[in-house]
Amino acid sequence: QVQLVESGGGLVQPGGSLRLSCAASGSIFSINAMGWYRQAPGKQRELVAAITSGGSTNYADSVKGRFTISRDNAKNTVYLQMNSLKPEDTAVYYCNFKQWGPFREFWGQGTQVTVSS
Repeated sequence: QVQLVESGGGLVQPGGSLRLSCAASGSIFSINAMGWYRQAPGKQRELVAAITSGGSTNYADSVKGRFTISRDNAKNTVYLQMNSLKPEDTAVYYCNFKQWGPFREFWGQGTQVTVSS
């Protein structure tokens, strides 16, 4: 099992910034990927950004140039720096962890991000 502990959500004004963190612990294999998904009310959960253990990244088009994903492999922690936040970024953000050999996937409990004036 892998446990994920998220932190960093909250209320921010449009144009503001937030930083999310997610720390993984447990039975972690070396080949893995960590990422963030979000789900707004009435919408499907969508990928925001992901990063592999090798450092390759992937972003949703809607956040490119505004959000930056990074990770500290020594701490098994992934970060999402969110700048220039917009009201449409409002959602519950979920940390996601995937690993291979065999494939397993885990989710965090979610953290609310609200962008509003």
